[in-house]
Amino acid sequence: MTALDLPPITPTLHRQLESMRPMLLRFALLQLRDNGLAEDAVQDALLAVLEKPERFAGQSSLRTYVTGILKHKIVDVLRKATRERRFDGEGEQAEDDVIDALFRADGHTYDAPRNWGDPDAALEQKDFFRVLELCLERLPEQTARVFLMREWLEMDTEEICAALGCTASNAWVILYRARIRLRECLDLNWFGMRRV
Repeated sequence: MTALDLPPITPTLHRQLESMRPMLLRFALLQLRDNGLAEDAVQDALLAVLEKPERFAGQSSLRTYVTGILKHKIVDVLRKATRERRFDGEGEQAEDDVIDALFRADGHTYDAPRNWGDPDAALEQKDFFRVLELCLERLPEQTARVFLMREWLEMDTEEICAALGCTASNAWVILYRARIRLRECLDLNWFGMRRV
């Protein structure tokens, strides 16, 4: 398709897409952890909207529509990357030691989690998502990738395993570790009222 074949793009649509770009880039960076790959995924998503603006039927917000396209672009990047390199299990022993230090021999935690109050009210606060993003950035790359694939991209375990070349049990262990670390980070930096 050439530039002459493209439907006319309204200045309003162009401005809306440009204003979404920083949010889309943050979202892609959280998942891909590579500036170049994240920028490419965002570019591809925006280009998809610009090439066929008539596909946006208005059944959701433009932001939701573009984010949905970006999710698919991110999944494509992850699938391509895993075809080029296999799942790396480095650093798992150190993670095992951290996880083991949190639990007694009977499997219970040493410290019960603090009362988080009303989680719905916390979710409504914009600052919460900034702290959550910082906590996700602190996770090991593979741990964050599996968590985001499952919880944000809504991929099932089979898809994650196929994309990353890992077993289902390994994926569940990684998800468990991600949730433990995120809980700890949020407990310290959000619910404990100490801001990052």
